[in-house]
Amino acid sequence: MSQNLISISFTDSALAEIDAALSVLESHFSSFLNLSPDERHSLAKMGDKTEAFCRQTLIVSGQNPQALPPSLDVNEAVADFTALDQLRPRLHRLRDLLSRGEDTDMALGSDIYNFSLDAYASLKIAGKGAALETLRQAMSVRFNRGAKAKAGS
Repeated sequence: MSQNLISISFTDSALAEIDAALSVLESHFSSFLNLSPDERHSLAKMGDKTEAFCRQTLIVSGQNPQALPPSLDVNEAVADFTALDQLRPRLHRLRDLLSRGEDTDMALGSDIYNFSLDAYASLKIAGKGAALETLRQAMSVRFNRGAKAKAGS
């Protein structure tokens, strides 16, 4: 018997609401960066220990603004930290939703693939009736390893 990890369906209304919610997110995220791999590689990264250092530095800098050159904008750094603190919990929720969506995508694909394997095996056993032959031949392309080996020769 085929597996059935998930049974899910979407109403037109639900899909419209999901699309609308995604449009709102895309609109609010329009100012977000899209860094290239090289840009990501070259940036200084802030890990947990570095974050603690940065937070402490901001506190001390805010208490001693006269010790900083005018080119260092403490208010901008504080605003960046505020935005980071506001963004992180939302990114966590988005990552969770994305992970669940990807797991659902994988489960649906696996259910479909397992059904198809079972159906293919049944059709092979059923024989070569005219109605099944075309479908059986189309399905056999997926498993025709001999054609790949011959093509690569």
